[in-house]
Amino acid sequence: MATIRLGDEAPNFTANSTEGQINFHEWLGDSWGILFSHPADYTPVCTTELGTVAKYKNEFAKRNVKVVALSVDGIEDHKGWIKDINETQNTSVNFPIIADEDRKVSQLYDMIHPNADSKHTVRSVFVIGADKKVKLTITYPASTGRNFEELLRVIDSLQLTAYHKVATPANWKHGEDVVVVPTVATEDIPSLFPKGHKEVKPYLRMTPQPNLD
Repeated sequence: MATIRLGDEAPNFTANSTEGQINFHEWLGDSWGILFSHPADYTPVCTTELGTVAKYKNEFAKRNVKVVALSVDGIEDHKGWIKDINETQNTSVNFPIIADEDRKVSQLYDMIHPNADSKHTVRSVFVIGADKKVKLTITYPASTGRNFEELLRVIDSLQLTAYHKVATPANWKHGEDVVVVPTVATEDIPSLFPKGHKEVKPYLRMTPQPNLD
């Protein structure tokens, strides 16, 4: 089982889901994607997570991001669980949940960590670019729910830095100043970043976020 690293192509697969059979790469199309796993259906933390993702659907859509969840339980369990999620989280699950009963996708993406749990997936997160390359991986233990505000923040950074010669500093949020990457010569900054820049140190140059109107 190969470890999936940043920059690797996200492995393709075909699997059943609550919205029919999915070929992962075809389903992504030219969108970015989030693939995230859940230890099991009818579990309390996952219930809150899936409800939260449903509420963030518009935020992901604004960023051209499709979301797909995965659990090792079957379609009928998923459908019953969705009813509970919709009821308890006051939302409507509006994205597919993969039924990975044979653990095929879980093994492909190394989502089962035997020293944590030999049967269930940990809380894996993969952010995948429109080029099908893995841009981010985060692994949480089963006991800790994910912060989807953080995932939105990271996607904002990934998409910004994919198209501009900048990086985002610690705790950065959309709209805040960014760092000019070291490969840009100081004399080239004015032409690339007409909003101006501040040189804190020769290697630390700050500029307003370039893709804001």
